[in-house]
Amino acid sequence: MIRQRSAVAQLPGYVQGRSDAGAIKLSSNESPFPPLPAVTDALGGLMDSLHLYPEIAATELIARLAARLAVNPEEIALGSGSAEVVTQLIAAAAGEGDEVIFAWRSFEAYPRLVQIAGATPVPIALTSEGRHDLPAMAAAVTDRTKLILVCSPNNPTGTCVMKDELDSFLQTVPREVLVVIDEAYVHFNNGEGTADGLDFFRRYENVAVLHTFSKAYGLAGLRVGYAIAPEQITANLRRVALPFGVTALAQKAALVSLDAEAELRERVDYVISERSRVADALRDGGWSTFDSFGNFIWLRTGERTAFVHQQLWERGVLARAFIGEGIRVTVGNSEMNDVFLTAMRTLSSLREYDTTE
Repeated sequence: MIRQRSAVAQLPGYVQGRSDAGAIKLSSNESPFPPLPAVTDALGGLMDSLHLYPEIAATELIARLAARLAVNPEEIALGSGSAEVVTQLIAAAAGEGDEVIFAWRSFEAYPRLVQIAGATPVPIALTSEGRHDLPAMAAAVTDRTKLILVCSPNNPTGTCVMKDELDSFLQTVPREVLVVIDEAYVHFNNGEGTADGLDFFRRYENVAVLHTFSKAYGLAGLRVGYAIAPEQITANLRRVALPFGVTALAQKAALVSLDAEAELRERVDYVISERSRVADALRDGGWSTFDSFGNFIWLRTGERTAFVHQQLWERGVLARAFIGEGIRVTVGNSEMNDVFLTAMRTLSSLREYDTTE
């Protein structure tokens, strides 16, 4: 038999949000909008050069990001989506015998990526409010801890880490342990007093921040994300990165997107408005949710999750179920959200389903 790592055979595969023809897809936290028109126009001009490799250093994009964020270009490292940058961070920091701490439930790829690197995942349960339990995470730090992942807004609960509590947390974490603030949904965060990753990057020498073009910018199909981190860290990220992972199309789309901030803001504001409308309607219907600061809402369905998820699917709505815990529903456009809310109203009226806690 061909030798393979036994640990890999035990890993669950990453499950993409379900997609069925004719159904409303609210399972993958995708933008309800297509790429900005300027992006589509710009990509058409690259069709004749697809036989060429992209510039591996992505000099222009990194320079633009550095200017936008007021950091040094050397403090930015790219990847094919923020998930790939997480992979880089773990590969650069942790291996056999090392530990990586993260809240749970959080981004479902975290434990898989840690195990793929050969390290040990250390999940710390969320609070009853669906938030990071930072004191418990601090207490879990050992001399084997190499990396801590903080997802804010948290996927899938939508909750945020507050500035004061992250300050207290970072003051207890050893300076040799890198703390990564994963802000994939930062554009949708309109919460007061929440932590700003860049602010913490500037004030703490062991902080890195993750951003992506997949969510607010609507470039999920092109895959481009980046880390802002100390130069020592970004140098190592480039060493472990997939060569040519950020395609020429992705680089161009990201550059053009940065020129369309006004249009982007309109789209983000629309999603935030719809998020509030949907959340209010759900609560009025007796459903339990947290205040969300992402482009999704978390339904606290607990042991009834499988039933609710199936009923939504039968009514033409695809959501993301975490069996025994809850359902994450992406905020779509108003028409998509209306279909979802109609399905939820029908569910509330079913006798066999009790919406009380």
